[in-house]
Amino acid sequence: MPPIAPRKLAEMLPRARDLDRFETAPRAELAAHQRERLGRTLRHAYENVPHYRAAFDAAGVRPDAFSDLPDLARFPFTTKADLRANYPFGMFAVPREQVARIHASSGTTGKPTVVGYTRHDLDVWADCVARSIRAAGGRPGMVVHVAYGYGLFTGGLGAHYGAERLGCTVIPMSGGMTERQVQLIQDFRPDIIMVTPSYMLAILDEFRRQGLDPRASSLKIGIFGAEPWTNAMRSEIEEAFDLHAVDIYGLSEVMGPGVASECVETKDGLHVWEDHFYPEVIDPATGAVLPDGQEGELVFTSLSKEAMPVIRYRTRDLTRLLPGSARAMRRMEKITGRTDDMMIVRGVNVFPSQIEEKILAIPALSAHYQVVLTREGRLDGMAIRVEARPEADHPETRRAAADRLCQAVKDTIGITAAVEVLDPDGIERSLGKARRVVDRRPKD
Repeated sequence: MPPIAPRKLAEMLPRARDLDRFETAPRAELAAHQRERLGRTLRHAYENVPHYRAAFDAAGVRPDAFSDLPDLARFPFTTKADLRANYPFGMFAVPREQVARIHASSGTTGKPTVVGYTRHDLDVWADCVARSIRAAGGRPGMVVHVAYGYGLFTGGLGAHYGAERLGCTVIPMSGGMTERQVQLIQDFRPDIIMVTPSYMLAILDEFRRQGLDPRASSLKIGIFGAEPWTNAMRSEIEEAFDLHAVDIYGLSEVMGPGVASECVETKDGLHVWEDHFYPEVIDPATGAVLPDGQEGELVFTSLSKEAMPVIRYRTRDLTRLLPGSARAMRRMEKITGRTDDMMIVRGVNVFPSQIEEKILAIPALSAHYQVVLTREGRLDGMAIRVEARPEADHPETRRAAADRLCQAVKDTIGITAAVEVLDPDGIERSLGKARRVVDRRPKD
């Protein structure tokens, strides 16, 4: 388990009477609840979404073929391509007039994926995020600084309404204006910050640029999501700010933030809120369902969504399912990478998180980095551009750190990478999800 930050943990532990019913329910009770909701969701999707009717018919399966949880494996997957093929509203299961809100992905690789919510869906979403904030140690009356982006991205509004549902005071800061972020943290004294981990590092840089001690800030809890991050980065942020750094998971196609969350007392993986989302882990190549404990691609089926139910949605995130610990519901391990973020370099599978882990093991290097892929002739090249920490910004120290990182990558991943240690602030800062990989190879 990662080290606990010095803040008093006892003040953050929930009282049993505050937990929702299924957070402590026996597995048999939860499974019965899931069976009932899965059956209803499959019927709802088949009867109201032409895509699902066609997909189920093509697979030779109908909703009445479902009687127990393992039967779900007989139903077809849903992919991001399916959502884009039905752009904009073809996946909705209710008339558009009953849709209270629409969100969408960024659409950086084609049409955005569009999702809709009824009033009931928005209530469920707020409840799940409130549960997640409580699991992270949040309590009614705390002040929450939301630095996720607002708008079509689900992060800002998802965090906002969840914090209000818990009874917190919300500062809707959104992303960007890093200098002002620090000013408001200093002036408004929030207890909790919700933001991407990479942008939290930018906020940390701004604290130091202004000569402020981040450990003296009011922040007690950081709830970080929207991108994979390592336990090494958790330790970096916890030590820098003297807070508890807790992971939250979600994706717009399934709901948004609040599908799963870590508990502050254990920080040992994210408890999936299984009363609303049914998880599976599959072999990414074959689609076969894998047993709990085995790593593969995470798949979700919604159990309570009205406007846009999703059946066996392939997230592309890599993880494994584990037994419950702080809560009865199963945990998913921290995301180790994505099947679509995986780099294949000279035939070797490489994930950004592997490189980040090696960088953060070297004291002279900061967590700001990029991997640049190139190709000369038939040979792939990989360069790692990483910033030096200000206190280690000396030529000899930088050369030694570059050599050490090059050797660590070679020893563990099996690739010789060119390492360039840049000046502090040498990597462009992201206001949301960090751009870790720049692929300059020709598109054959």
